[in-house]
Amino acid sequence: MSGKDFSTTRRDLLQAAATAGAASALLSGIGVSPALAAETGRSEKPLKAAFSNAGLQATWCAQGKQAAEWWGKLFNVEVTWFDGQLDAVKQRAAIDNMASQKWDFVAIQAFGIGTLTQPVQKMIDAGIPVIDMDTLIAPLDQINVHAFLAPDNEFMGASVTQALVNALGGKGKVIMTQGALGHTGAQGRAKGFESVVKQYPNIEVLDTQPADWDVSKTARLWETYLTKYPQIDAAFFHNDDMALAAYNIMKAHNRTNILIGGVDAMPPAIQAVAEGRMFATVRNPSCRIHGGAIVAGVAAVTAGEKTGQGGIPKNVVTDGPVVTKANAPGMQWMEDHFLI
Repeated sequence: MSGKDFSTTRRDLLQAAATAGAASALLSGIGVSPALAAETGRSEKPLKAAFSNAGLQATWCAQGKQAAEWWGKLFNVEVTWFDGQLDAVKQRAAIDNMASQKWDFVAIQAFGIGTLTQPVQKMIDAGIPVIDMDTLIAPLDQINVHAFLAPDNEFMGASVTQALVNALGGKGKVIMTQGALGHTGAQGRAKGFESVVKQYPNIEVLDTQPADWDVSKTARLWETYLTKYPQIDAAFFHNDDMALAAYNIMKAHNRTNILIGGVDAMPPAIQAVAEGRMFATVRNPSCRIHGGAIVAGVAAVTAGEKTGQGGIPKNVVTDGPVVTKANAPGMQWMEDHFLI
């Protein structure tokens, strides 16, 4: 064997070992049993999967697409994307188009609960495994999705709100800017926020209007808030994109004393936390959810795995930690490797 051949072989072996380790970490992270994790691997034949999430304008969704395509290459899955465009009507048209085609499996994050039930049911009836991501397509007792991968949104909302309240010493004036009200993730984050603030009589909630994940709408809302309210001590946003859009408005008004909390722990937010522009965020593990959907789909197709029967659980909770200055660098490394 030549030195060049040895070098190439060694590099391939190291890459294979790294891939196996990453796959094992992901499988464990979505609740796969050790026995199934050992069996689940790259599909021998190429598989075709269709994916859709709420809208690629959102940083979380764009990162999810990257992760799905990365894990798809590892597991021999060709991923076709149907962009939801942060619009329930446009996403419905995209999923109607998806349902008119043949797929080995599909994975969907709905913009709003109940908006995609009919075309998704059509695919389920055709025998296509459907993986539900992040927000409910429909209540799990009303639609037989193969698996539902999502964080505990109430925990995420509560944990960031608690961090803000602690920093305020339990008193002050706060605002919550919500995502789309029909999104079950946004509903959970609002419940988490409310569960914390109701414990503190000296916390005054000034406003809780939704901005629908839209940074332009967020900017308009916060222009109004900064004019209307001379004192705002903290703000909780249902995602980081909205939080950073509001920060830009605060900076323009010289109101950067407002503590900001977000959700998702996307790279720009992690940097903002490290630099002090944001106080905290919490990781909604986009990579683990989208990569986990690849693994769940491959297991369903190649191994005939049924959920809740020793295979992939029906309802998989994919939690992530609160991100502060202390752990921001480590979180960034894990995101860069599509592990969380």
